[in-house]
Amino acid sequence: MDARATEHLIAAGETVSKTVRVSREEIIAFARMSHDANPLHTDIQVAQRARFGEIIASGQHTAAILMGMLATHFSRSDDGVRREMLCLNMNFAFKGPVFAEQDVTLQWKVATVQWNGKLQGLLAHLDGAASVSHGRPAVVARGTILVKESPP
Repeated sequence: MDARATEHLIAAGETVSKTVRVSREEIIAFARMSHDANPLHTDIQVAQRARFGEIIASGQHTAAILMGMLATHFSRSDDGVRREMLCLNMNFAFKGPVFAEQDVTLQWKVATVQWNGKLQGLLAHLDGAASVSHGRPAVVARGTILVKESPP
């Protein structure tokens, strides 16, 4: 399939980004909802005595936001194009903490796109990151997604 015929779905070089700020309450709620009983995410007193000195978001919390960004962007139809998106593979490396009430800039960039006849869609490889103050990465990510045009 001609790459130009599918650029309206997803294109190499395309980026998706946003900045979020999570509260202590959101960090605690996510940890409980995801059954993460690590007190670094839920117990202020324990967290204050530990390495980082305060509650930190779990790695899966930040990873979930990153994956949600992909799902939202590549399944959108607000531009008149109906898409379907499926996450096929995600890898995350946790490089540093994300604290409550801290701006976190999250970004994905499409590295490559290729047609896959067996899956009848576009396989895209993406590089992502969640960065905190001064661009310091807290999470580094790589992913593979499948994007196809959704039938009417």
